[in-house]
Amino acid sequence: MRSILKTTALAASMLAMLGGGVAPLHAQSLADTLIAAYRNSNLLEQNRALLRAADEDVAIAVASLRPVVNFVTEAQQRITNSPGQSDALTLGFNLAAEVTIIDFGRGRLAQEAAKAQVLATRQALVGIEQNVLLNAISAHLDMRTTAEAVALQQATQRVITQELNAARERFELGEVTRTDVSLAEARLAAARSSLAAAEGDLAVAREAYKLATGIAPGQLRAPPALPRTAANLQTAQDIARRTHPAILEAQHTVAAAEFNVERVAAQRHGAVTGSASLGRQFGGAGSDTTTATAGVRYARPIYQGGQTAALTRQSMARRDAARSGLHQTVAQVLQNVGVAWANVDVASARIAASQQQVRASQTAFEGTREEARLGARTTLDVLNAETDLLNARTQLLQAQAGQQVATYNLLAAMGLLTVDHLGLGIPTYDAEAYYNAVRNAPASSPQGEALDRVLRSIGRQ
Repeated sequence: MRSILKTTALAASMLAMLGGGVAPLHAQSLADTLIAAYRNSNLLEQNRALLRAADEDVAIAVASLRPVVNFVTEAQQRITNSPGQSDALTLGFNLAAEVTIIDFGRGRLAQEAAKAQVLATRQALVGIEQNVLLNAISAHLDMRTTAEAVALQQATQRVITQELNAARERFELGEVTRTDVSLAEARLAAARSSLAAAEGDLAVAREAYKLATGIAPGQLRAPPALPRTAANLQTAQDIARRTHPAILEAQHTVAAAEFNVERVAAQRHGAVTGSASLGRQFGGAGSDTTTATAGVRYARPIYQGGQTAALTRQSMARRDAARSGLHQTVAQVLQNVGVAWANVDVASARIAASQQQVRASQTAFEGTREEARLGARTTLDVLNAETDLLNARTQLLQAQAGQQVATYNLLAAMGLLTVDHLGLGIPTYDAEAYYNAVRNAPASSPQGEALDRVLRSIGRQ
């Protein structure tokens, strides 16, 4: 029985170290994980490029109202067999310009629709940022939990190995039966199996961490104190109504659809365009000529086979769909906030229950150990009590990680899981820099060079 006391005491000390150990100062913090995820995310890079593409739609709308100047050169060879006529080669150069003078607001409305779509795409990028950070948080906490589970299983295997050695010694002395030895051998095999499973979970968590952050995990620190969320569910939902990127994106999408309805309706009024051209034609027999023309043209559709009416109905249907989508998005966001709030409450209750389970299992383990010393309990009873204690500690680790994930999920549901709100203290992507460089549709030198500088600066920060 003294061997039992020695090995179980060793197990208790290992559990104490695992439960209260402190990570070294050089270990990666949760903030380090979030910074790595933000800087290395291919998903963010992809959606930043999509935002820049949306910015160009504004430039395209601006350019559509500017003059279009074309240089045209043409060569023609005339071959004839008519009497009195000879073959001739003519070469012409022409400079032609065309500009929309009056379009009854279509160009302005197209610009406003493009700007609204840019704002919607910016909010979509914020939503992607939230998902990236939330995945990084889950990966960090899962990595820590699985690593601690492996440490607990390793400690269990070491202790049961010592229990088995002690049981074999007592069997040789006739203090226990062969059954006690077999029970210890079976428990050791089960511990090895559990350790292998825990190591497999750790390998999976490591790959998930690399995918979420773009770097390999080192030793991870314990997460910091839980972030502040809201005083109550109603406050959390009110914040989500104002700040959640999905709601803001849907609002801007509705605005873009409204502008498109007006733009399509304005097509019925036609357009006034101006044109001018200057040309020079070189031909045989001294027939060189120079021409210059200018004109104003007004065209308005009278009958297009029902196309204009169809386009109008289509734009109105898309506007109605965008409005319904906004209402649905608000409902989904509010539901997500409610679910996240409930999950935080469940996680807190689970931690309290797990802590009570650990205390009860610790008391049961110590009592079983003392009863075994007096001969009232068997080796199997001690091993079972020890396993229950280890399982309780593992569940507590999982509950603590679950509370962290649930709290950050609530922040994301409120629309606040961003680099700026978390105060990570790193440069963030400037969504307006590229827009400001291209919104006036630059075509040459100073603006083009400024645009190149912007592209270089926002490539990777």
